Amino acid sequence: MVKRGAAAVFAAGALVAVAPPPAWAEPGPDQLYVAPWGEDAGPGTAGKPFATLQRAQRAVRERTSRMKADLVVNLRAGTYTLDAPLRMTEEAGDSGSGGHRVIYQAAGYGTGHQEPVAVSGGRKITNWRPDPGLKGVWRAEVGSLDTRQLYVDGRRATRTTVRKRLPGDFKATRTGYETDSTVPQTWKSPRDIEVLYEYGYAEGRCGIAGITGDAKHSTITMDEPCWSLAKELYGAEAMAEVSGVENSPTFLREPGGWYLDRSRPGHHALLYMPRENQDMRRADVVAPVLESLVNGAGSPGRPLHDIGFRGLTFAHATWLAPSEPAGFASAWSMYMRPDGLRTVPGNLAFHTAERIRFEGNRFVHLGGQALEISDNSSHNVVDGNVITDVSDGGVLLGVVPPAEKGVNRGNRITNNWIHHIGVDYRASSGIWDTATSETTLAHNQVDHVPYSGILSGPSDDLRGIMHRNRILNNRIFQTNLALPDGGGIYLRGEQGTSFADGAVISGNAVNDSKHPEWNVGIYTDDSTNYVTVNRNATFDYAAAIGGCSEVWGDRPVQNVRYVGNFWDDAVPSWVARRTFPGAWPTAEQECGDPNDLTFTDNTLLNPKNPAQACAANTACTAILNNAGPLPPYRRTMNFR
Repeated sequence: MVKRGAAAVFAAGALVAVAPPPAWAEPGPDQLYVAPWGEDAGPGTAGKPFATLQRAQRAVRERTSRMKADLVVNLRAGTYTLDAPLRMTEEAGDSGSGGHRVIYQAAGYGTGHQEPVAVSGGRKITNWRPDPGLKGVWRAEVGSLDTRQLYVDGRRATRTTVRKRLPGDFKATRTGYETDSTVPQTWKSPRDIEVLYEYGYAEGRCGIAGITGDAKHSTITMDEPCWSLAKELYGAEAMAEVSGVENSPTFLREPGGWYLDRSRPGHHALLYMPRENQDMRRADVVAPVLESLVNGAGSPGRPLHDIGFRGLTFAHATWLAPSEPAGFASAWSMYMRPDGLRTVPGNLAFHTAERIRFEGNRFVHLGGQALEISDNSSHNVVDGNVITDVSDGGVLLGVVPPAEKGVNRGNRITNNWIHHIGVDYRASSGIWDTATSETTLAHNQVDHVPYSGILSGPSDDLRGIMHRNRILNNRIFQTNLALPDGGGIYLRGEQGTSFADGAVISGNAVNDSKHPEWNVGIYTDDSTNYVTVNRNATFDYAAAIGGCSEVWGDRPVQNVRYVGNFWDDAVPSWVARRTFPGAWPTAEQECGDPNDLTFTDNTLLNPKNPAQACAANTACTAILNNAGPLPPYRRTMNFR
């Protein structure tokens, strides 16, 4: 369902008032219109539009069985605030028919008169007043609202965090922590606090069940089952490697910080410390409420199909699973539960779906992964979108844990700009192709991400699934800003059964992400098999190419050929150079020797200034110039 609201739209990340424009010419039978000032009792025409997406969806379902052309739902300028996810199914009649599509688009899409439209799962927070007990903090009563994100004047507020180890001389115990510091006993609302962990390729958090102590020491008891799950995933010794604590009013000391007080069930309160010159009596504050904005699903043999979304902004969704007692014991975009691995879901997700197209949209202010396409979904297109300010990853597709099999074929992720994602959950990638075939990831730009740019491969070996995937002409830089053990393009697992049907990594510019410890421009990890790395430019990483060949687990890196690449062949100091290019840790470093690597016509760039060396080489410069979104897309997405 959709709540009617004022005509307000996203522009440069903020909400801006828009007056109702004059009615357009009366549409034909294959056009529907929705506007914040419309009426659901009306006919859905340009002059008398519907008011809600729910009503427009009902009108679509009434027409799909007799489509003679594409059916276009035009959304007039404004913000459409959902009070429940927009759910689409094949059985309900949401699919196109007769070779035609149902298209939900911003009115005027693709013209100079395209109207700004947002679909929001948030709630406006008003009636702020100074908190009587916390200096400089404002308070708003929000009933039973639960959320893990908050946005003030179009900007993500910071959940109260202290990024440092636990105080005092502390140690991990069977149930949590012991420390000789009494500071933890001063932390308010300890049951809301989460302890943070960061490792080379993993990031997690567990809640605190309680804090007790005396004048000399404190005992921190952790939530179960999160504590046990985290010890299983990271190892018991690693639990002493705490990277911070989060979510207590005690930590609310910096402008732009916030905390949700849930001490009185049904009477929650938001606390916020305003930034300089921010007037909370006038501030535009939005708390995400929904965990899903759009959710589409078919069934075996009956996929949802032929639906498009164009020129829309999808915003304000949260994801609440990390607040559960099982917490967020996580690696990559996966987290553990007692019955196995799960994957951070997309705030927009399509399962068993074909020929779904996302074109020219924006995904912003989201609390999970932005977009998921999984569970036997084929021939879908994600083209020309901007994804930013997302708590986890950008695009997820393929066989998603806990699933271990499925056919996801012929999907295309192209010309997208994915940047500044992984805001809350850092072990996330710009694009993660878990296990698919005939997938094309081309001309995307991924930058300023905490972990890997593009990840291709499943968490564990799922052999016989990946075939003929292509990662082409992508521009990737400023990766691994938080977690080092990843890279620009990160591959793992069997990519095919021969070079003829294996993966091709070609034309990509991967650079400007050097980490002092370890990250790899084109990273072929553990059991990577049958990959052609052709005509890429990769430099200014800790390692240009390489990976961990897991010989000890009979999962070696093998059958990788490098042809016509430009690289600086950087190798970090702790990895011994081989007689062939790349950084390949040894058996003593818990890896081993890769098998059947070949190197042909690759060019070594001057390691002292590889960017300058590439700029002086016509062929290398051509790779850089061709990588990333094609020129028409750059002009429409305010690209830089």
